[in-house]
Amino acid sequence: MDVTGEIALPENVEMVMPGDNVNMEGKLITPVALEKGSKFAIREGGLTVGAGVITEVL
Repeated sequence: MDVTGEIALPENVEMVMPGDNVNMEGKLITPVALEKGSKFAIREGGLTVGAGVITEVL
């Protein structure tokens, strides 16, 4: 399922490079059922630019 959204990096992080780990918050434009432990991918222009695991649902 593809859902558009935005991510917010922590204040002290300007950019994330391959191999880096970061905690971030994401906000989706469409309500979607999410659960802790689910995997997700971040795509831009048809390319996967990031991937992660949901650690907390706010």
